[in-house]
Amino acid sequence: MKPDGYDAESLFEKYGGLAYDDINILPGHISFALDDVSLATRLTRRINLQLPIVSSPMDTVTESSMAIGLALLGGIGIIHYNNTVEQQCEHVRRVKRFENGFITDPVVLSPDHRIADVDRIKKEHGYSGIPVTEDGTLNTRLVGIVTNRDIDFERDRTKPLREVMTTDLVTAPKGITLREANRILRQSKKGKLPIVDAQGRLVSLVARTDLRKNEDYPLATKGADKQLLVGAAISTRDPDRERLAELVKQRADVIVIDSSQGDSVHQIRMIEHIKANYPQLDVVAGNVVTRRQCQHLMDAGADALRIGMGPGSICITQVTTAIGRAQASAVYACARAAHERGIPVIADGGITSSGHICKALALGGDTVMLGYLLAGTVEAPGEYFYEGNVRVKRYRGMGSIEAQLEGGDKRYFSQTTRIPVPHGVSGTVVDRGSLTTFIPYLVQGVRDSMQKTGCRDLPALHAALASGDLRFEPRSTSAQIEGNVHGLHSFKEPTLPTR
Repeated sequence: MKPDGYDAESLFEKYGGLAYDDINILPGHISFALDDVSLATRLTRRINLQLPIVSSPMDTVTESSMAIGLALLGGIGIIHYNNTVEQQCEHVRRVKRFENGFITDPVVLSPDHRIADVDRIKKEHGYSGIPVTEDGTLNTRLVGIVTNRDIDFERDRTKPLREVMTTDLVTAPKGITLREANRILRQSKKGKLPIVDAQGRLVSLVARTDLRKNEDYPLATKGADKQLLVGAAISTRDPDRERLAELVKQRADVIVIDSSQGDSVHQIRMIEHIKANYPQLDVVAGNVVTRRQCQHLMDAGADALRIGMGPGSICITQVTTAIGRAQASAVYACARAAHERGIPVIADGGITSSGHICKALALGGDTVMLGYLLAGTVEAPGEYFYEGNVRVKRYRGMGSIEAQLEGGDKRYFSQTTRIPVPHGVSGTVVDRGSLTTFIPYLVQGVRDSMQKTGCRDLPALHAALASGDLRFEPRSTSAQIEGNVHGLHSFKEPTLPTR
């Protein structure tokens, strides 16, 4: 019996440039429960994720709060570079310090510091429970710890810590395992467990909040050192080699070369520079939309490719320059070329629903990069305000005039032009609540889709794509209308609880 629909190769050969909304995935045979679906995937050659979600390196999307939230849930965030080197490094540092297992570089104070110094640290970093050593460094003996319960009701914030700190300490010896340290924390009911060497000097710290997060976020994206993974973006310009060096010092786990058109001599030189000087560092190259572009970047040493030119909700590159490609076509073509060489791809742009995520993965994407969908979350940079009666946040393309004037022009190749050409716009997006409710909602939609295709995991989905067992069908304009809400006098949009 002839199968329904088209295999992907035949579909794109016949219909050319297709967007996500132009196609449907045809159902397969279900032989497993929804809870059996795995979304584990590869971000790069060497980095694995439990969820195929990456946040876009945009200044209204990803700073440390977004990167922390996504990593805890199983994805990863890419810190934008529309800031100073110091600011970008600080965001990376916050992610690496957030959940460490062993905190190897804790903030330390001396007995002569004041309660006001603890207040400042809490305001800047969001935590208290500060170890106190003889001279305020890791090089001298631990003499106390100051916590909220020591200072909450002290009116005199100039009082020195020696007068309020706790000196009856529960500590553990250097070399203890994380499992044993967590056992001591449970038994002691303390908030922090200092780890000391034979001379009583502080070498690291274990926090009860980290222990709780280990239990609450079993899919968290961590390295071998139990720290959260985080990525950072750089441009192709030579001055960003200094930015790169500082990001490496802060232990960024992956670098994304952020360029509107990735197939350039500038990007190839940057990839080669990274591979020559930091061979342990994985590099995501892009953006690209054709097989030839992919080959050039893979030949240079790229560990993953970022796919998309112009499909983003705030991007007008295709309008301004007439360059780009329909995103479904771009993802399929580039994924096919990259997978032949074992390179994962990130589908970047054009995603406004969980259904679009499903289609991006079904066409060969290993992960999806989200901007619009994440920009309205609590963890995105910026403050909420009301536009009419709707609670919103600002969202802008990195190619918008506003972003270019603040540094976003590094994504483009002209360094001397006095006439900025807009490749994006600025706007607002609705409040989507916290990542902790929104990401599980998206993920459940993707799992539902995977079950309906009959594919238990992403390797099975991609194998079905390659064999032609995964079938697709084009959608006419009428079919697109039919597939959405229609025919009602009125209806209420489904919404998530945001609080």
